[in-house]
Amino acid sequence: MPILVPELPTPARRHLLGALLVAGAWPGAALAQFRVEISGVGATQLPIGIPRFRDEDKTGQSIAGIVRADLERSGTFRIVDSTGDVDETTRPDYPQWRRRGADALVGGSTARLADGRFDVRYKLWDVVKGSDLGGQAIAVVSADLRLAAHRIADAVYEKLTGDKGVFSTRIAYVTKVANRYTLRITDADGEGGQVALNSTQPIISPAWAPDGKSLAYVSFESGKAVVWSQDVGTGNRRAIANFTGSNSAPAWSPDGSTLAVTLSRDGGSQIYLMDRNGGNVRRITNSSAIDTEPVFTADGKSIYFVSDRGGSPQIYRVASNGGPADRVTFNGNYNISPALSPDGRTLAYVNRNGAEFKVMTMDIAGGSVQVVSDTADDESPSFAPNGRLIIYATRSQGRDVLMTTTLDGRIRTRLLSSGVDVREPVWGPFGR
Repeated sequence: MPILVPELPTPARRHLLGALLVAGAWPGAALAQFRVEISGVGATQLPIGIPRFRDEDKTGQSIAGIVRADLERSGTFRIVDSTGDVDETTRPDYPQWRRRGADALVGGSTARLADGRFDVRYKLWDVVKGSDLGGQAIAVVSADLRLAAHRIADAVYEKLTGDKGVFSTRIAYVTKVANRYTLRITDADGEGGQVALNSTQPIISPAWAPDGKSLAYVSFESGKAVVWSQDVGTGNRRAIANFTGSNSAPAWSPDGSTLAVTLSRDGGSQIYLMDRNGGNVRRITNSSAIDTEPVFTADGKSIYFVSDRGGSPQIYRVASNGGPADRVTFNGNYNISPALSPDGRTLAYVNRNGAEFKVMTMDIAGGSVQVVSDTADDESPSFAPNGRLIIYATRSQGRDVLMTTTLDGRIRTRLLSSGVDVREPVWGPFGR
């Protein structure tokens, strides 16, 4: 039977995971402001011009700048020289924009309404064909100007790629300053948002409910690992797994009715299911190994998880009602932290090779794997809801930071915070 020790927060939690699995033991502020650094060169990027929106300087937000950053961060677009004045009422000088190398163009304006809200308008043009691709008007309060810009980026992205944009979605992550831990919910670029929880004790493993209205997470505020569920809108929360031993690694089923968790209440750490209110607890793995980090498939019929049942931590798959488990990862002797793309075709995970921890992706059908990060201390990969980007935590230039990457690793974006360490990211669903 494994010897249980207290669960540890990241990054110690991740570094000890493999060693403890092999050894048979399982480890029972200021607002973060980000700036974006983009690296890598995409194989195909659509060149687009996005001049400043007329009168955006009167809003306190660079609407065009937010749209530019969103589209560039996706890895699908390249921003061309965008100097000049173009708004939604202007007929663009198509030859001039073609000379700048633009295939598409976005122009817009902002205006203060009588009720104090802002009217934000934009239009999209196909520069190559010289055609109008439509636009939109959005009336928002001042606090929602960033959200309006993200929604414009979403609309442009979807019109030009056919895929839904994710710029108006949210992420959750944990910051640490001195001995203070904060669970935050922000825009997908790490800006804005709200504080969900402040604590002097570690907070780990946040997980979004499929409807985006609740977060599950693990808090050590009572002196041990306890799984909580919290309403994002009201802040109301309740402990849903507070059994003897360790309670950890919550994951929601696709319909939001069920949580998978890791419990050690019966001795070793195993995977259990429970109703979202914490009732009807049932065990689905029964091994002498340590089974942890469950994640549901999109159809809810299977669960991927990490186990040392083969002698080292690897990722396995089991039916969500239990039964025999199949090994999934074979590349290397240390693979943890599974995350599944929304379409179920790609598995992201963390592989250790020597002293390096890197985010990998695997084509589930074919089994091919590739490294998508250029750092060496990665953890907690999470897919965007459109499946086109992965967010993860790593260490860079002496700080704990968040990164996003395209699935091929060609475009990586570092979200650099000022004065705080940032870990445990998880990307929320569509809808806001």
